[in-house]
Amino acid sequence: MSRRDMFKTALRALGIHGLTWRQSALAATELAVPTTLPRETLDFDDHGLAGWTMVEGQWAVEAMPGAPSGSKVLVQRATNHQFNVILAPPGPYSDLDVSMKFLPISGKEDASGGIVFRFAEGRYYVVRANALEDNVRLYLYDRGRRQIATSSVKAPTLGQWHTLRAVAVGDGMQAWLDGKLCLEHRDTRLKSGRVGLWTKADSITAFDDLTIRGVMRR
Repeated sequence: MSRRDMFKTALRALGIHGLTWRQSALAATELAVPTTLPRETLDFDDHGLAGWTMVEGQWAVEAMPGAPSGSKVLVQRATNHQFNVILAPPGPYSDLDVSMKFLPISGKEDASGGIVFRFAEGRYYVVRANALEDNVRLYLYDRGRRQIATSSVKAPTLGQWHTLRAVAVGDGMQAWLDGKLCLEHRDTRLKSGRVGLWTKADSITAFDDLTIRGVMRR
């Protein structure tokens, strides 16, 4: 057994999963964009979907009791598409810090909420958390989905609001679920693009309070 395999075995014995040996060493360093950059929060109460771009799915603003802010949320209700994507109006961004609240309502094949970033010409990264699985995953979508990183977590609970956050600075990427760092990765393929929201398959999911701080590219 190699030293790296021995290290992974030791981590599993301690209940630590999902980070590679190299990523474990980086876990104490939080990626950050400059705090001087403006922050934009989209909560769907005042402007609805003005300026948003629907790529796939059935997205609509709906009233929902118990919404994290205000009284309205964005809900994706299509159940017959592989990937459902909607893009927020600002951008494109290179480095960014984006978070959103999501409520997995239902789904038998999938019950997820995801953040799309660096979307350009149909290619994008997406970080997603799935209430039917105990993981958070990072995918690259380029004419087909490709998993590039995963981390074991306590699965989000159906019917409860959760917070997902993605940070991308240069080739470094981090994902946070409910305030806990759960995934790190490096990838150089996509440099900049728009931000959006994502679900998969039969997942019906509500979203609120999409917050973006980033370096905008013209």
